[in-house]
Amino acid sequence: MGRVTDRASSPAASPPPVPAPATPLLAPLLSADGQALLAELRDHDPAQELALATRLRREHPAELVSAALAQARLRQRGVAKFGAEDAYRMYFTPNGIEQATRGSVAAHRAARFRTLAPDSRVTDLCCGIGGDAIELARAGLAVTAVDLDPLTCEIALTNVRTLAPEGPPMTVTRADVLEYDTTGADALFIDPARRGGRGRIFDPEAYSPPLSWAVDAVRRAGAGAVKIAPGISHELIPDDFEAEWISDGGDVKEAVLWHRREGGRGDGQGHWDGQGQGHGHGDLEAIVPGTRRATLLPSGATLTGRGLPDPPVRPVGRFLYEPDGAVIRAHLVAEVAEDLDGGLLDETIAYITADEPRPTPFATAYEITDQLPFGLKKLKALLREREVGVLTVKKRGSAVEPEELRRRLKLKGPHASTVFLTRVAGAPTMLIGHPAE
Repeated sequence: MGRVTDRASSPAASPPPVPAPATPLLAPLLSADGQALLAELRDHDPAQELALATRLRREHPAELVSAALAQARLRQRGVAKFGAEDAYRMYFTPNGIEQATRGSVAAHRAARFRTLAPDSRVTDLCCGIGGDAIELARAGLAVTAVDLDPLTCEIALTNVRTLAPEGPPMTVTRADVLEYDTTGADALFIDPARRGGRGRIFDPEAYSPPLSWAVDAVRRAGAGAVKIAPGISHELIPDDFEAEWISDGGDVKEAVLWHRREGGRGDGQGHWDGQGQGHGHGDLEAIVPGTRRATLLPSGATLTGRGLPDPPVRPVGRFLYEPDGAVIRAHLVAEVAEDLDGGLLDETIAYITADEPRPTPFATAYEITDQLPFGLKKLKALLREREVGVLTVKKRGSAVEPEELRRRLKLKGPHASTVFLTRVAGAPTMLIGHPAE
């Protein structure tokens, strides 16, 4: 269902559906001997690796054993991003697994691509080990994947061929994306490298390729997306792109800049309907240039901005709401506060307070039982009186370290509680409560 080429002369054209040849760099691991080793090493204990390697080298070539052990370690790491069913059939590189999109996030993005460019070929620049290409293929989209590293290209092709065997024909092209001709491409997905020799890269113009280049490339194609770090400054987001922040299981994973042709699908602003989804006036997956969106996985609940002013600061109510990180990154706390009929504890703190409980997927609700000025002795006395042995410490606007606080409190007892170390109208404050039922 695919092939590896060097510099496709017609990047938007669909390759013929011929079987791909065995990949030379992966060939040892794809051999019967290599597959048997990988199966044996699936659940191996890294702490026992030296003894295991010594034993295996008596029966297998040393280079094959080393390659299989390295791949087995990477697969174990890959479970967190791709799940065991996929990860133990995939192949990785150390850099590739760091950069790869989590499977659930890639599947969400592929669904949006299918709405943005149905029946089109998506050109995946900087494809890495193929995490996004897999989900694009599973969504029924043809993919042209591009990367400079030969081994990475072969891994991408093998991964897509293995995990999406029924997908449309795919081609993987080894090329420098800065020189790759995207003329005629239906849609682009660009995942710039955001790590260098010294770790994470925070300047978007130091990405490889730079953000400005990626944005211009998507504009020229007329449709597509650019993956970026979730901490990007909102001032750097182009007006003709939609920005989406995505969390999975409560953890912010990434942000994406989306672009569509003039006259494409989608218009209007989003809102929370109280039934588990945030909707735009058009299609849920529509691209709305100039808007900010927060999407929460695995539910798929999504919220778009309504241009609201900052919420007012108000006294502590019965309930405290902790917005999801994607909501905070997208600067949509005001939208959640309005839906909850709430306000802020402090103008600089993203905690919402309200008097009544209201369902929302965009924030976690806690019922507050006590409000105290910050002080270790007062907190210790209160928790001892209530026999609290398990304390969840949450903080915003406080320099206190949760582990150090728990150590100093020396908690004992059968009950559990939550304390918020924060500011209320500028004053250091402790709020004690528990998750709302």
